Amino acid sequence: MTNDDQPTTDRQARQDLRTAADAVLSRLVGASEGAARLREDQWRAIEALVADKRRALVVQRTGWGKSAVYFVATALLRERGAGPTVIVSPLLALMRNQVDAAARAGITARTINSSNTEEWDSIQREVAAGEVDVLLVSPERLNNPDFRDQVLPELAAATGLLVVDEAHCISDWGHDFRPDYRRLRTMLADLPPGVPVLATTATANARVTADVAEQLGTGGGTDALVLRGSLDRESLSLGVLRLPDAAHRMAWLAEHLDELPGSGIVYTLTVAAAEEVTAFLRQSGHTVASYTGKTENADRKQAEEDLLANRVKALVATSALGMGFDKPDLGFVVHLGSPSSPIAYYQQVGRAGRGVRHAEVLLLPGKEDQAIWEYFASIAFPPEEQVRRTLDALARAERPLSLPALEPLVELRRSRLETMLKVLDVDGAVRRVQGGWVSTGVPWTYDTERYAWVAKQRAAEQQAMRDYVTTTDCRMEFLRRQLDDDEAAPCGRCDNCTKPRFPDSVSPSALAAAHGELARAGVEVEPRKMWPTGLPAVGVDLKGRIPADEQSATGRALGRLSDIGWGNRLRPMLAPHAPDGPVPDDVAQAVIGVLSDWAKGPGGWASGQPDVPRPVGVVTMASRTRPRLVQSLGARIAEIGRLPLLGSLEYTEGITRLSRSNSAQRLKALHGALTVPPGLADALREAGGPVLLVDDMTETGWTIAVATRMLRRAGAQGVLPLVLAVQG
Repeated sequence: MTNDDQPTTDRQARQDLRTAADAVLSRLVGASEGAARLREDQWRAIEALVADKRRALVVQRTGWGKSAVYFVATALLRERGAGPTVIVSPLLALMRNQVDAAARAGITARTINSSNTEEWDSIQREVAAGEVDVLLVSPERLNNPDFRDQVLPELAAATGLLVVDEAHCISDWGHDFRPDYRRLRTMLADLPPGVPVLATTATANARVTADVAEQLGTGGGTDALVLRGSLDRESLSLGVLRLPDAAHRMAWLAEHLDELPGSGIVYTLTVAAAEEVTAFLRQSGHTVASYTGKTENADRKQAEEDLLANRVKALVATSALGMGFDKPDLGFVVHLGSPSSPIAYYQQVGRAGRGVRHAEVLLLPGKEDQAIWEYFASIAFPPEEQVRRTLDALARAERPLSLPALEPLVELRRSRLETMLKVLDVDGAVRRVQGGWVSTGVPWTYDTERYAWVAKQRAAEQQAMRDYVTTTDCRMEFLRRQLDDDEAAPCGRCDNCTKPRFPDSVSPSALAAAHGELARAGVEVEPRKMWPTGLPAVGVDLKGRIPADEQSATGRALGRLSDIGWGNRLRPMLAPHAPDGPVPDDVAQAVIGVLSDWAKGPGGWASGQPDVPRPVGVVTMASRTRPRLVQSLGARIAEIGRLPLLGSLEYTEGITRLSRSNSAQRLKALHGALTVPPGLADALREAGGPVLLVDDMTETGWTIAVATRMLRRAGAQGVLPLVLAVQG
């Protein structure tokens, strides 16, 4: 063969590769052989991966066909003797969809995630035997000590293609940063030369794209291929309905849900709201299912299957369903409450209209949205002082420290502490090992400027969502510009480009029903039954199970601060800087209603077969922030319930602050902070029965647990907690 023959030969080889790729695509989509044809950019990505063994970053709209790129590339690489494809994928719903899609193309896919631990060993044996074409793993697996040290090195050595799906999660500039994704740098470094890498996302602006490229080693002068396309979604009709309150929003949804095309998703911002909306829609005659981070794995899978088969009109979901759910004929996405980022919003609405000509997208913002955004913002990366304290604790430790063992030593909640440790792990300052976390001794610098910039960007994103609600310009163009889409132009489909497609009115009957549902009061408050581990290390001699005769009964709260019923009423009243004052009449009456329902309900003292005896008096909790509120609430309950107000627990002299950071720190602060005054102790002994313990709010349940222990030891024969609100 002469040099002149080489270009012709290479051209023919690539043409043959293109033909083979289209054939795999046809199998993947269920078309006859050769009937389907790859988009030009899909082919460019596959060509780069298979023919040139390059790295590629694909930023394309939802529904463009990013999964087709890695499944077709996998089939072609496997035919040429390459090892299995490893796909790092963030969510179970996405994994299940991908396994099913792979099977259609004749590709054997397996997944290792938290829901199938019993299958891990057999799957790893299948991978070692060469029987698996695609292995999907969650990013959390990458830093599991066993997986990282025993499985990952061999897997990296054998990998034929590495795929990072939802790659925007790598970047802390983006809306959905996940520190576990940063562990991919280790896997990339261990890949043999010439192993192609594909990163994909639908939601990355220019800054996030650059950061992802850098993190993956696909930038900085390499020959990586970056494919970034138009983010227009021609099937989506965007709209906003600004309704007065939560009752109007729920009533509107119940009244108009059947008018929305096909089946779809109703997003809420919190788990409590998802449960409320699901219950109301079911009562209104709609077939819906709830899908949240608290939904059991089996129930999640069933909900996904029911939506895919159109057995339900909608899933009422939190962002737990935010990425990767693949239903091409999804007809609508409705948000009850605004996400805090237009990029996150674009991603979630992108679930709709992938395989249909028209899908409806509606945003129904709420007044409570800002408070919910602020809560999630409050769990961002901690201040330097708290990080240093954690590093010092690990450096002093003679053995690995688990999260429960580390908690008493730092003032961070468990979830925030774990996220911080993952970031420090990626930065090399700590390492996760069997038994917990250890210090590496590697110097670490707190990147103040970067964290401040990220916080500033979060604030800008929130303002952008407020602007999206009020804009009179094209809504799709607005979202595309937020994602730095240079081709953004008016869509001609949204409610601003044309006219609103849905009325903003609701019938009196639907509104009354919604008001009735949201006015429903009463949430159970489960008692604490075990003391947290590690308390003796901070001078608190409590451990193990709390004795039954020192536990409270299951209590009651008027509502959750995160719900859209009583939560909306209680949230401003219990905000950190809200003024103190007597309990409002409507709140007091609602609490009395909760107390009455409790008494008459199953096991209540007025039920005929009581498991909980009737209280004989009322005790109020000490409060430094809302003493008038708590005292007046206790007095109203005592007056209406015809019960004696026995007195109040008090703070020990000199107590000025109680930590609210985590369970161990909370108990350390509470230890010795409360006292039972002599008059109250005498009243408890004379009353000779259980008491209602009244407080404004419970967050962790530890204040109630400590107060109950003290009251029982002082003579109370039982403690029934009754609070206004549950945090969370």
